[in-house]
Amino acid sequence: MLSWGAIEYGRSMKDLNQMGHVLSAIKWGTDYFLKAHTQPNVLWGQVGDGDSDHYCWERPEDMTTPRTAYKIDTEHLGSDLAGETAAALAAAAIAFRPYNFSYSDLLLVHSKQLFWFADRFRGLFMDSIPSAKEFYTSSGYSDELLWAATWLYRATKDDSYLKYVVDNSASMGGTGWAVKEFSWDNKYAGVQILLTKVLIDVDGGAYTGTLKQYQAKADYFACACNQKNDGYNAPITPGGLLYLHEWNNMQYAALAAFLLAVYSDYLSAKLVLKCPDATVQPQELLGFAKSQADYILGKNPELNELHGRVWSKIPNSCAPQGCLNRLCISPTLRSWMRTRV
Repeated sequence: MLSWGAIEYGRSMKDLNQMGHVLSAIKWGTDYFLKAHTQPNVLWGQVGDGDSDHYCWERPEDMTTPRTAYKIDTEHLGSDLAGETAAALAAAAIAFRPYNFSYSDLLLVHSKQLFWFADRFRGLFMDSIPSAKEFYTSSGYSDELLWAATWLYRATKDDSYLKYVVDNSASMGGTGWAVKEFSWDNKYAGVQILLTKVLIDVDGGAYTGTLKQYQAKADYFACACNQKNDGYNAPITPGGLLYLHEWNNMQYAALAAFLLAVYSDYLSAKLVLKCPDATVQPQELLGFAKSQADYILGKNPELNELHGRVWSKIPNSCAPQGCLNRLCISPTLRSWMRTRV
């Protein structure tokens, strides 16, 4: 997601002298992925144990719990994990292309290998890494395969990847699933919005018909979030915050805000969002996205800055993950908001 932000809003980040920091943050993650991808069909997917890790309230550097490593390969499948990693590397390759051509090429090599591995050896990663199931239960791998192929198409302009998302649009749910959330486990809305850009840019060619079906589902997501979907809307609190899940809801609201901002930019080329209840202008869609970021950053009934959960007061202790919700989500939103005003 950070790579996608750099791709869409890189110019603003450069103007704010933040691009170097952004690329450094992306590289911190992609270097890890490269090290974890030790062979074309091998990806190390987990280190440690979720139960013991969650009982530990020390810094990651001080933890003494077992660091058992788990991998996926041709006998221990994980299409969702490999596909997600392939997508991340492809997106990062685009972000790095203007600044580090050789590193961008390296990311693409690994991305292509991981996509091939994910597609040819299909299965769920939680069946291969059972200890992850309690914490990251996967609903399927089809969306991750479409997600990876979509990003690889954007990174390479290789029509074989566009053909993949078109040929598998129905069987993998890309044109069938109408969703109200975008998350670590559900990539359909992201796929649908990215492929709508292909249509808007008039790059669809013979695939235009199928891409219009993807666009219809992208519109559904945007209308549902914007509360103009004939009653089939994303849940929202009385104060105006999208409320998708009780646990760690801020990630879902923040991700929806980002997608809506991106979609508003895509539609700004003299297009509008036609919802069942109203026609929505791109600026109105952006306004709703901004309202979610504003709510999280303190413009809410309690006047509290929110993080992973809804706190009455900001906690003083951080979880062993380095308090990702507190240290990463809010600064990301802050930086994003600075590029949108």
